[in-house]
Amino acid sequence: MLQMPEMTAQQNQAMRPRNRANTERAIFLAARSLLAEHGFQGFGINAVARRAGCDKQLIYRYYGGLDGLIEAIGEELGSWVNDKIPQDTGGMFILTYGDLMEKLSMYFMEALRDDPLVCKIVAWEVSQDTPQVRRLSESRMKALSKWLEKMRGSLTLPKGVDTATTNALLFASIQHLVISASVSGQFAGVPLKTEKDWDKVAAAVRRLVRAIYG
Repeated sequence: MLQMPEMTAQQNQAMRPRNRANTERAIFLAARSLLAEHGFQGFGINAVARRAGCDKQLIYRYYGGLDGLIEAIGEELGSWVNDKIPQDTGGMFILTYGDLMEKLSMYFMEALRDDPLVCKIVAWEVSQDTPQVRRLSESRMKALSKWLEKMRGSLTLPKGVDTATTNALLFASIQHLVISASVSGQFAGVPLKTEKDWDKVAAAVRRLVRAIYG
């Protein structure tokens, strides 16, 4: 009896029916994780293909190459706020703008701590000026602004307070603390390692919001 020659791994893969949606998602997740781990320095077609376990030609076919992948990641980051931060108030009765900003600050800090790629992008925003970083940053900031407006609804803005600048400072401080935690585990002598440390940060942020907005 004649024995058929054993197929190579590439031939075997080629004969299996492909699920385009699953392959696209695998490529996307591989690209996202590589970007989070290594930044743009380790972000290449071959590296993404190896991480996704697919032929690199599929990246060109489905995304048009690296630029298309960056665009797809940027679009996802555009919905990051809505995906990561619940639009309900967690049982908190929102009566004033101060109530809202207290809750949103807590949501934002928790979501940022849970997403290493967004932390990387925040760090890149202040250290790199490339088209790729600008594209990702713009998508994220547009989403954050839209989200704040949507969550505010019909609440009256406090008089005598520049809310846009104040909120920018508030969210920037939260971002910086989260980045510092990932790099050194502290900032200005304040430890940022344990949940107890972050409980103290949360309490301080709440006090700041109440001091400003009442």
